[in-house]
Amino acid sequence: MINSYAGLDDAGVAVAAARAGADVVRGRYGQRLARIDKGGGDFATAADVAAEQAILGVIRAARPDDAVLGEEGGQQGAANAVRQWLVDPLCGTLNYAVGNMLVAVNVALRDGAAAVADPFSGEVFVTDGATAWVRHDGADTRLAPTPATRLVDVNLDPPFPSAPALRAVDLLAHPEFVARFRPRVVSTTLALAWVAAGKRAAYVTDGGDLSQSVHFAAGIALCRAAGCVVTGLDGGPIGPAGRGLVVAADAETHGLLMSMIRGRA
Repeated sequence: MINSYAGLDDAGVAVAAARAGADVVRGRYGQRLARIDKGGGDFATAADVAAEQAILGVIRAARPDDAVLGEEGGQQGAANAVRQWLVDPLCGTLNYAVGNMLVAVNVALRDGAAAVADPFSGEVFVTDGATAWVRHDGADTRLAPTPATRLVDVNLDPPFPSAPALRAVDLLAHPEFVARFRPRVVSTTLALAWVAAGKRAAYVTDGGDLSQSVHFAAGIALCRAAGCVVTGLDGGPIGPAGRGLVVAADAETHGLLMSMIRGRA
């Protein structure tokens, strides 16, 4: 059997894997799906599991020696492997389960290429680790961040490790935020891809170290390659010592948000 993935570069593998997952997510949309309880109100659906299997099928065919960390299947291969893929097969499970199409499929090679697929628009946001683009209807367009929309996505989902000193929701009541921006709540990695694409001015979320999270790795890689400003809630680099995430289309927007956050922290 001919391996159709063997000749792909890492960005090509990320795109093929994300598309394979997106096909499953789109194909099962609207069906009555079994739920897998993860505790604390979190759950997966049969679509999450099937999409991850489709993604793993591509990665195994293209890069059989690479390790994978999947949202549903956990670690496969050595955790300290030089090459590890981070996979979130259905980001926005709650949205999906209630018939909301705001979901994403995330595939990222640690510190390398990444892809975020929108199963319903057909857009795939891609980076090779140096540049970033969106692929749609067979055409590639370079991602160009801009704050022009003034729309800022704020993640209101738990956990809130910075509370009570700071909660992301507090930004929505800040007078300067109201004067300069308009809040949005997407609750999926699409929010990060949209900052990179100029559809959002910024994104803010609380949390711990998100740099190697299956939920955030692909979106962070896109934003960095597109030229966005990417920091933790303290304005420093994201990583083990940081917490949360602030991604902005430009330095001015980032500075404005940081001044509001510091005023609340």
